[in-house]
Amino acid sequence: MKKPIIELEEIQKYYGDYHALRGISTTIREGEFFSLLGPSGCGKTTLLRTIAGFETVSSGTLRIDGKDMDGVPANVRPTNMVFQSYAIFPHLTVEQNVGFGLRRDPRSASDKDRAVQEHLEMVGLKGYGKRAAHALSGGQRQRVALARALILKPKVLLLDEPMSALDKKMREQMQVELIRLQRQVGITFILVTHDQEEALVMSDRIAVMFDGEIAQLDDPETLYRRPKSRKVADFIGTMNFLPATIVSETQDGFEVEVPGLGRCPITRAQAPGAPTGGPASVGFRPETLTILYEGQTATDRETPGIIEEVVYFGDMTYYDVKLDGVDQPVRLSMRNVFGRPVLDIKTRTRVAWSPGALVLFR
Repeated sequence: MKKPIIELEEIQKYYGDYHALRGISTTIREGEFFSLLGPSGCGKTTLLRTIAGFETVSSGTLRIDGKDMDGVPANVRPTNMVFQSYAIFPHLTVEQNVGFGLRRDPRSASDKDRAVQEHLEMVGLKGYGKRAAHALSGGQRQRVALARALILKPKVLLLDEPMSALDKKMREQMQVELIRLQRQVGITFILVTHDQEEALVMSDRIAVMFDGEIAQLDDPETLYRRPKSRKVADFIGTMNFLPATIVSETQDGFEVEVPGLGRCPITRAQAPGAPTGGPASVGFRPETLTILYEGQTATDRETPGIIEEVVYFGDMTYYDVKLDGVDQPVRLSMRNVFGRPVLDIKTRTRVAWSPGALVLFR
């Protein structure tokens, strides 16, 4: 495992009476693509700005590359930031923007120009150096901001929702470009985003934040498949929830009774926090349910239901299905492969599922 590049110990941040960061303790590794994910106001941008040095901590310890950052100003920290607005100078050319931070660099003018051209090529803007910055598209401005930040060779690049202003297609393209760029330069990237899909696609690890605290820190697959709380599960992607009654505790986990699904086993790995009392529920993702067409049989379990809503997305169709014995419909997704019909509302159907897809919450 790579060594930590950033160490946070009991970071507290107050704005008057407002408690913005509540005892954040974690490490971020060298060369890692790390994301801070959460709703607006959860503290993720405050934490990023604290790392950058734009905010001072009320208490706690922040170390970057083993050095305590207490009293160290932003301009001498081994970090650089790409802001949400990109902060491009409109009166300068592309190459003047990229080379702006090299003004006091002792290198010769030819060496500086060579570095500028190398970084423009790195971000896919070779040949754009003489272009006016105000004539660029949103995606191109973002690339300029990335080149300007990377040319100073920071140990950590901080990204404050840099793709929020881009359209969906450009955002998806830039996600791939950022992953490629991070692997190429090999430094730590820390991304702030409220977009769950963006975080899942790009990150080695994700810290989900609520109310100034980290609710869960895991790799994307663990976070998606085994969320540790109902709040995290509800925030990450789409998840169905049904009430559950814990019938008994077994050597391997629990036996639970779920309306519409019946009695089923839940392993301890499927029960984060080991439920210990109070009302319970199970959660499961739309893709873990499958509609059984005529002639098909379930490999594990099946339950009957009726289709209440159909939403067609081209490659996928989402169905809201009311299972027998359940008041609220559950959502399931089916990939639209050739020869598979899209079913109509009010169609009676059978739904296949597996107890292994369930997560038990308290």
